[in-house]
Amino acid sequence: MKSGEQADSGVLEIGFSAEDVARTRFAVSPLWEVVASVRVLKGADPSGLHHRWTEWVEPLLAAAKLDLTPLLGLVPVPTVAIPGFLVPPPTTPQPSLEVELTTLRATPPWQLRTTVREVKPYVDAIREDPERGLARLADVIAAYWEVALAPYWPRIRALCEGDILHRAMRFAEGGARRLFADLNSRIAWESGVLRLDHRYLSGTRDLAGRGLLLVPSAFVWPRVFATLEDEDPLPTLRYPPRGIGTLWAPSPQPHSEALAGVLGRSRALLLAELAAPASTTDLAHRTGLTPGGVSQHLTALRAAGLVSAHRTGRVVLYARTPVAEALTGH
Repeated sequence: MKSGEQADSGVLEIGFSAEDVARTRFAVSPLWEVVASVRVLKGADPSGLHHRWTEWVEPLLAAAKLDLTPLLGLVPVPTVAIPGFLVPPPTTPQPSLEVELTTLRATPPWQLRTTVREVKPYVDAIREDPERGLARLADVIAAYWEVALAPYWPRIRALCEGDILHRAMRFAEGGARRLFADLNSRIAWESGVLRLDHRYLSGTRDLAGRGLLLVPSAFVWPRVFATLEDEDPLPTLRYPPRGIGTLWAPSPQPHSEALAGVLGRSRALLLAELAAPASTTDLAHRTGLTPGGVSQHLTALRAAGLVSAHRTGRVVLYARTPVAEALTGH
């Protein structure tokens, strides 16, 4: 089992049956973001999209003096493949890192394998004592998460959940063709077949009624990672979400004093922050307002027809309505 890195050569064709379309679904994966972010720290960000994040995080990791060797060794760059046991597909739409680490700790010994030469010594070290090796790996991941990702998780999660909301609306409007139409420039849908331009995988794959799990990921841009082998219980495609270029941008300010004069500065600020759908918690974190205050303002904005609410799993995302888009100049 492995996750291959998408790039410039080869074509992978994924055939969908009606059952596969019916079983296609979305999830967000904190554990995958850990792995993908490690790639960025190891240099897999030539465009510098995440340079702000790396500038923030690298000194913090150095100060924490964490021994990340078990994790770093399993994530090669360039990335031909990532061991499948390290990134099991999420079993729920919005698992916590703790839930995913529980799955990692319970990995059966026969799954501890890799075909990547650079990674094999680190996998072999875990295989010598799987229970102890996996527990140590999970502890390293948890420690890395607290320093490198936990402070930024609300904005990463909001970006991914906003993309899922967008995709769900596109599917409702035009089915699978519309869902995949703008997923990635190297992906195309035609007559029940999803085609991916791919460096390391080619040929055809049959989902065999398993469906496809779509996982938006902040740290994979501009690539797509696919886990599609026959032995994989849940074929998975990890792709960059819409609006990734704004992830580390400074928070916007209200677009005009006139709008702030009518709505109040806090409500105008919230509308400005809703350039992408966001939760109450995320808005509070980004604006400095209390969660209770944000909730009251959103209730008023929703009553005025300026904000709509959409539930995704246990989280409610708020989005600007067309009227609010016109007011804010977008």
